[in-house]
Parts: sequence; C-alpha cells; structure tokens
Amino acid sequence: MAVWPSSFNPPQDRRVPRPESLQPLFRSLHSIKGVGDKLAALLTRFFGAPDGQEAIVLDVLMHMPSGVVDRRRQVGVADAWLNQTVTLRLHVDRHQAPPRGRPHLPHRVFAHDETGDIQLVFFRAQGGWVEKALPVGEERYVSGQIGFFNGEKQITHPDYIVEPDKFATLPLVEPVYPLTQGLSSRALGRLVREALEAVPELPEWIAPETMAARDWPGFSRALHMVHAPEAPGDAEIWAPARQRLAYDEYLAGQITLQLVRSSRVSARGVARSFTGAITDAVVAALPFALTAGQQAAFADIRADLAAPDRMSRLLQGDVGSGKTVVALVAMAAMAESGAQSAMMAPTELLAAQHYRTVKPLCDAAGLGCALLTGKMPAAERRAILSGLADGSISIVLGTHALFQSGVEFRDLGLTVVDEQHRFGVHQRLALSGKGRHTDLLVMTATPIPRTLVLTHFGDMAVSVLREKPGGRQPIDTAVLSIGDYDRVVARLRARLDEGAQAYWVCPLVEESEALEVVSAEDRFAELQAVFGDRVALVHGRMSASAKQEAMQRFAADEIKLLVATTVIEVGVDVPNATIMIIEHAERFGLAQLHQLRGRVGRGSQRSACLLLYKEPLSDTARARLETIKSTEDGFEIAERDLELRGQGDLLGTRQSGMPGYRIAVPDVHRHLLEFAHDEAKALLARNPGLTGPEGEAARTLLYLFRKDLAIPLIRAG
Repeated sequence: MAVWPSSFNPPQDRRVPRPESLQPLFRSLHSIKGVGDKLAALLTRFFGAPDGQEAIVLDVLMHMPSGVVDRRRQVGVADAWLNQTVTLRLHVDRHQAPPRGRPHLPHRVFAHDETGDIQLVFFRAQGGWVEKALPVGEERYVSGQIGFFNGEKQITHPDYIVEPDKFATLPLVEPVYPLTQGLSSRALGRLVREALEAVPELPEWIAPETMAARDWPGFSRALHMVHAPEAPGDAEIWAPARQRLAYDEYLAGQITLQLVRSSRVSARGVARSFTGAITDAVVAALPFALTAGQQAAFADIRADLAAPDRMSRLLQGDVGSGKTVVALVAMAAMAESGAQSAMMAPTELLAAQHYRTVKPLCDAAGLGCALLTGKMPAAERRAILSGLADGSISIVLGTHALFQSGVEFRDLGLTVVDEQHRFGVHQRLALSGKGRHTDLLVMTATPIPRTLVLTHFGDMAVSVLREKPGGRQPIDTAVLSIGDYDRVVARLRARLDEGAQAYWVCPLVEESEALEVVSAEDRFAELQAVFGDRVALVHGRMSASAKQEAMQRFAADEIKLLVATTVIEVGVDVPNATIMIIEHAERFGLAQLHQLRGRVGRGSQRSACLLLYKEPLSDTARARLETIKSTEDGFEIAERDLELRGQGDLLGTRQSGMPGYRIAVPDVHRHLLEFAHDEAKALLARNPGLTGPEGEAARTLLYLFRKDLAIPLIRAG
C-alpha cells in the first residue's frame, strides 16, 4: 500500500481546546488509584489509544459489554438447578482443606440453608483467604453457577461472597466485557464504576421529539443503563440505551463527513467552461462506445466542474466497468478549460497500466500526457517537471509522489485518486487543510454497499457504474474440490496448448506450519514439473523489478501460466488471460474472490474461473462460494459479504483513518445510519457555524467521539 507523505498528515495544531466540563472523561486511566504502569500500558494497548497517548476514562465508557449475567434468582439450595446462576444466603458449617502434599485437591466449604446442603469448591486456595471470606458459623451471600459432583450440589469458585449487611454491593445484574490477558473482569468492573461517576451533565444533541418517539434515554443515563443495568434487558444490543449510543457514534461520524465536505466546497472552486472539442476527440478515439452508465457519470462530473463549488465525488464501478475512461474524459474536459489534471494510483504498477490505457487516447486528441514515477532517469523526470510547470503537459499519472515537494503545476484543476480504500477521511481532511483548490474525483473498484458508502464517504457525491462496456464476456464460474487436482491440470494443459493464458492463485507465499494450505512456492514447483518454462511465479515478497518483469512477460504472452498470491488482485490487465484458478478459495473473502475473478474476462473470448476448495467447508465458506458462483454483480456480492461477515474489514477500514465502530454494530444498528446521515445534513444546513445551544451540544458530541479534528472546519456563522 502506498504510504501517504508525511506532509499530508492532518494539521494537529488546528485542534481546538475541549470544554472544561469534559476534562474528567479525558483523564488518563493511569491517574486512577490502583492503575499502575503495567496495567496502564495494558489498557492503552487493549483500547487502541492513538500513538503516543494513554488510554483515558472515556475509553472505558466506550467499551461495550458483550453480555449480561443475571444474579437476581435468589432461591433456596433445593430450588437451584444445574448450570443456573443463583444467589444464595448460606450458613457456613465447616472447611475441608486438601491433605498436606496434595495441592491439586480442592479446598471444600460445606454450607446449608433451610432447604438443603451445598459445597463451595476452591482450587489452589492458599493463604487462608477462603477461611477469612467464609468464617465457620456465619452467614454469607454467595453467587455463582450451580454444578453437581458425586450427586452433591456445588459452586466452584463463586463469583461473589458478601456479608449480609453489604448485600447492596453485589451486582444482581452484571455486564460481561471482552477482556485481554492480564485484565480481570473484577479490575475492569471497578474501572467502569469509577468512569461512570466521572460522567458530567451534558447538553442534549438529539431533538426531544426523536428521544420521545424512540424511547431513548439521555447520553449519561444510557451509559448507566449499559454499564450498571437494573434489568438484563437494559444492556442488550438492541435495547434503547445501546441504540441511542450507537446513533450518537454514527451521528458524530456523519457530522464530521459533512464538515469535510463543506470545507472542501466552501473553499470556492472554479466554474469551468468547456468547448467539447477535446472530449469529443477522446471519445472518438475509443475502440467502443461509452455505456449509458459512463455517459451519466461524466454528465455528473461535468456538472460539478461547471459549478463554482469544488467537486468532491466518488466514482464506484465494478471490476471492468470502465472507470478509467470516465476519469480520462473528465481530465480532457479539464484541459478544455485550460487546467491540468493529476491521476494518483496506489502503486507504480497500476499507474503505469493507467498510462498505457490513457496515452494513445491522449495522443489522438492532441493532449500532453506523462507518467511520473520515482524510478525514472533524472533527465526524463526534469523534462516532465518542466512540462507540468509550463502547462504543456495536461495530464500526469503517478503515485502519491505527484504531490511531494518539487512537483509544481502551472494550474492543477482536477485530482483523480484511484483505489478509494487507500484514501480515507484523514487524507481528505488533509487535502482540505492543504488548501488545494482542485476538484477531487475518487475512484473505487470495490463495490461498496450503501451502508458503507454513508459511513466512509458521506462527504462525497456518488456516481455508480453498474454495466460493463460492450464486448466484455461473461465468466463461467465453477466450484471443485482440490481432490480433482489431476483432472484440473490435464484440462489446463489442453487449454494452454490451444494458446490460452491462465492465473493460478494461492493464499500464501510459502509453507506455513500453522495452516494446512498449499503455498504459491510449492504449487509453482509442482506446476513447473508439468509446464516447464511456460510457468512463472509472482508474490509480494519479490522485488518490484522482478515482479514487473514476470508480469510483463505474462502480458507479452511469453509465459502461459502465472502462479501468484493476491498481489495480482489489483492492476494486472492481460486481455488474453481467460482462465483464473483460485486454490483454497474457502480462505478468501467474497470481495477478494470477486476482484480476482475480474482479472479475466477482459478480452473478447469467453473466460472461466475455477474455485478449488479443501474439505471440510464451514457454512460461511460454502455460502461465499455459492454467492460467487451464482452472480457477477459486484454490488450484490458486496451486500452479501456485509451480511456474511458484518462490517469486518470490507474496505480495509483499519487503514486511512476510517471509522471502526466501538459501540455501533452495523448488522444490528444499520437502520440508524441513514437517519444519522439525514440529521447531520439537516443540522449543518440550518446551523453551519454550529452556534448557540444546539451547536454547543453538537460540538460536545464531536469531542466525545474523538472527531475534534473536524471542529476547525466549522464555518464561522
């Protein structure tokens, strides 16, 4: 993945001091009594605090329970059933410590109530603490799960033992949290109770009518209901308290995206005018007619460019839907208005491929076009930099190096960014921060479900390409067991002898002790024994030049079979390659399988994709393979992917400052996202400066969900 240059980091010094009332929530957990250096470091790692910062009180409050233990069942011993969690009031009769020298035997405490007898069992209970906690002859409340041993009821390691006068301290409804090694539920529970006490009274950012209609509590009350529930239902994932907090998280994200959008749009762009001459020449040079989808997308872009506001548009297109051509026509329109365009790809390989597509069309239309990479000879680089500075080059393609110092444009009007998931919210914020008055077009070959479009690109207008250009052939997809390997190789040999080319994809580069998976290196060795020098290997650990050489030999038809890892997922365009074999297909995600399949079917010949799996298949893996077999519609596949694995890492959301949710669970709370999107738009339409009590409440929300990077983007008044 291309790393964004450091100069594009969001400007930290633009942060606005947070309100004094919120300071208790931003206090380091290290400052809490009982949290030493070791535990503080553990909590910082566990909660994923930003680099260089410690975990804070707010992190504990945002850490949601995964379930609830109900200890309200207070019965007699006789009415306590196997595996039930109960709270009993017991009289302690006697202790039976393990015999000397046999520490593996448990310490048993015999107790009773008026309905029956029970044993309390403790393993490795040294130090006499059990005797102190359960003195003979006294009564104690004991809570835990009922078990049986030799026909006797027992509780092994009770969760709570409390004196009768301290019964109120026993949590009858207790949240259960995800933990990490070294962090006990007792220690985390204590931190949660301290954190709840720190929650101040906050202004309400949700409209009263919404609160009433949805039966939502206030923010502080919602936190108490989730972390200190009075009834088990209070903390459930679909309960009003959790729904309200999920909505808050969505709303903070949507307000941030709207602010990013308004900051880009408010920095006025240039209203472009067009002659149509260059775009007509580019379209005439195309070997095919534009699809209706491509024409509609270009119409959207052209309207944006003609408006005085800056364009901020996402162009979604399935594999092979012709996004690059739409971008080229947009760049041609920009040239008509006298300005330049830069197209940025995540890798030099992909930038070079775009250049090969675009250059002949630019030549036909008389457009100056160049490829700028880090590896070109100095003289060639100087000539391109000169052409960009004097305006003789209208279109330049490259990686993020296009925006490093030393690259000067005469008049950069349009930035096109390919592969959206490498260009997240922080980068879009940073472009705003740099004050570049260019229009922005972001392209993605990953079909994104509507939910995730709103989540990650709520600041952008969206155009979608659903159809494929004419001449593209459907891809026949079959699913086979790896047991049919010999038959597959025999059929593959026959097809290669006829002149076809094929990919063979494996999930790993080399053999792994942990996974029983055939590696690319092992499979290459086996296939080389069959196909000789007609087969080559490509994987991510090879040098860029070695990869490039193997890819170029494959593209030139010198190699018939390319064994690879997913390094070929993006950016290899070989129209003659008509066969895709994916080994261990059960180990790949749906979006990845769809992207890999899209490497074939790019020419005029009919193509095939073969998914080889190893038994046993999980239900999810079987559902994934069935989905890929049954449809080529990337948007349908993306929706199914979201259903099968939740939001997961569908967009690589850990990259690029994209939101990973701590409270909202997309599968359960998805219906709230659209509502949050509409409310955020409405809020900034009526109160763009976020002023007055309503604005103060919204700013508080942004601080609570760590979105304060967006606060400097709020327009004055």
